[in-house]
Amino acid sequence: MVEFSSGKRLEAALARAYQGETLSKEEIAFLLNIKNREQQEDVFRVARDLRKKYFKDTIFLYGFLYISTYCRNNCTFCFFRNSNSECQRYRKSQQEIVEAACRLADSGVHLIDLTMGEDPEYLQKGHDGLQKLFILIKEVKETTRLPIMISPGVVPKHVLEQFFTVGANWYACYQETHNRTLFKQLRPGQHYEQRINTKRQASEAGLLIEEGILCGVGESVDDIVESITQMGSINADQIRAMTFVPQKGTPMQKSLPPDPTREMMIISVMRLVFSDRLIPATLDVGGLAGLKERLDAGANVITSLVPPGRGLAGVAQSSLDIEDAKRTVNSVLPILDKCGLRLGCAEDYSSWLQNRLKDKDQLECRKKAVYQ
Repeated sequence: MVEFSSGKRLEAALARAYQGETLSKEEIAFLLNIKNREQQEDVFRVARDLRKKYFKDTIFLYGFLYISTYCRNNCTFCFFRNSNSECQRYRKSQQEIVEAACRLADSGVHLIDLTMGEDPEYLQKGHDGLQKLFILIKEVKETTRLPIMISPGVVPKHVLEQFFTVGANWYACYQETHNRTLFKQLRPGQHYEQRINTKRQASEAGLLIEEGILCGVGESVDDIVESITQMGSINADQIRAMTFVPQKGTPMQKSLPPDPTREMMIISVMRLVFSDRLIPATLDVGGLAGLKERLDAGANVITSLVPPGRGLAGVAQSSLDIEDAKRTVNSVLPILDKCGLRLGCAEDYSSWLQNRLKDKDQLECRKKAVYQ
């Protein structure tokens, strides 16, 4: 364990986290409220210690393909909201997507993330639209032989089950906040319970789930604590926090960006609470320049690796570092080396997936035994 700068309460909370004990809501709030830089560094160090305890020095990489920027929703924070005329829309063809996925696979990523807005072309054209999506997932899976994450927004349970059948491994669907009032402001016209229940249904269908929150959209520390609690309640397998970036053409375009340290502290506290989970360091907010600080906070997955020259967009920063090839495997390797970390192999990632699924199956069996 590390030596602590100051504070018996901090030392006690960090020691409990390192020993695998469950932190209370009060302890989580206390950690998130720390402003002293030396004490923040203590939190970061213990988060790194826990990452090493559960993952050694291994980091996983996710290739990101934003396959369609059309969306039926009008989220106030999103550049690709339905009513925003400032963004360029595209819907990539199956051939374009498969070729880009193969390029990512050849570069050494561990997973292909197929992300889209809630595109009516896929989701509101009945069988034919969904069939296109099922065929796409199956072909990307068979061609790359990599795990697949699908991020299509809210879909019915039978669609989630079909995602699993055609080869998807992960379902990503971010709540952004677990404060219901703030949720309504961020996602007008959408239903809080429907969105979170879709993740539960995805887990029941055999998919691993990723949950995520935005920081800097008006949330309080108590809201973040509630989000962390809810992530635990749905037994999320991968959890993330992303700093909000004001987007041109949206109602929140003039919002002031938050202190970037907030995201780092949330990443670290997530590691203290969910030591054995995957926690991303995104390239979509701070680009390559912001990667080291996220890894130093305890993240163990690098996401939003995007192949240049394919006309693909990011989410929070639609063009940052893409066409100048700073979101590639080769670009992140020197930073891993600087952090004393190493690129995991495909077997490492496959082993984690299998063990995680086994742990979840055993947990469900124990729950059923309790209620019988």
